[in-house]
Amino acid sequence: MHQTKKVSVIAAAAFCCFISVGCSSDNSTADDQTTVENNSKSKTGLDPSLFVADALTKIPELVDCTLSDGTETKCYEIVTMGTPAGQKVGPFCPPKTTSTADEAGIWIDGEGTVFDLSGEWISNLATHYNDAKWDLTDGDNIKITDTQESCEGAAKPNVEEQYQNHCVECSLDYVDGGISVTFLIPATPEPADSPADMLPQVGVSLNGIELSGPAPLEAILTNYTIAAFDDCGGHINVNQGYHYHAATDCAEVGDKIDGHAGLIGYVLDGYGIYGMKDTSGNESDDLDNCRGHSDDLRGYHYHAAGAGENMFIGCFHGKTVQTSNTDGPGGGGPPPGGGPGDD
Repeated sequence: MHQTKKVSVIAAAAFCCFISVGCSSDNSTADDQTTVENNSKSKTGLDPSLFVADALTKIPELVDCTLSDGTETKCYEIVTMGTPAGQKVGPFCPPKTTSTADEAGIWIDGEGTVFDLSGEWISNLATHYNDAKWDLTDGDNIKITDTQESCEGAAKPNVEEQYQNHCVECSLDYVDGGISVTFLIPATPEPADSPADMLPQVGVSLNGIELSGPAPLEAILTNYTIAAFDDCGGHINVNQGYHYHAATDCAEVGDKIDGHAGLIGYVLDGYGIYGMKDTSGNESDDLDNCRGHSDDLRGYHYHAAGAGENMFIGCFHGKTVQTSNTDGPGGGGPPPGGGPGDD
């Protein structure tokens, strides 16, 4: 049985074939249907039919919501399953010093580099980080948080000493198979007067997984841990379940129309987020500070940053949904100031 979590956003809230899941419900009003019809004609805006089969627990519904500036509008309520539809989760940490990159996931430096987590790379962390305190090896084995107790002991700001110098990975079994998250995303995106700062949550992928804000790399490394991602840029913690911190080759589920990058999902302001590069391998040279731009087919939209950059976008171009005071920063995401617990 999956856990559930409601995600709203602070002044905002809180990758395989496509299948239509519909966009109206039996309780839709005439105004709701008008919003859907107008949205379907728009260059921008969330299209519920693009979510991958089994990504969501139910057909997205239109509900009342309030944007960051107080505007009353309609939002799609997106309720995820908590597991990535059409994607295998893991592997994360290499089990042996002799393990190849194919047996494990990846790590990043936040400056654009992606490292394959082979056993050899893990064995050489003291050299890589120029710090003799690094040692994740135990003979031929890599020290991994392979129990729920060790996962929880390493996945917090102040890592318990016995779990330092570990490759941190957790299991979906620790969160009852996954954590269902509810997102409220404006049906019709509205540009904000000025770009808004990032939040712990960025958006949701078409296969139903949270696009998260930057991982706290400094805190993780200070505790001599590696919070391994799988090759799709995701990993698990007991607060969020499985979530993404990077857009890799797994990300682009959408069709690559007119040579454009494929659609990854939707940001919390309602605009689509696409892959970093087009089919010719080129990155757009006219992106704004939020990593967005416009074209005649898609209107305003984002392009994800490179997987090694520890971000998806730079800021919110549009208005997001207000959160209630009880939801906390990001509406149930990792605690503020979190260390490896925010992996």
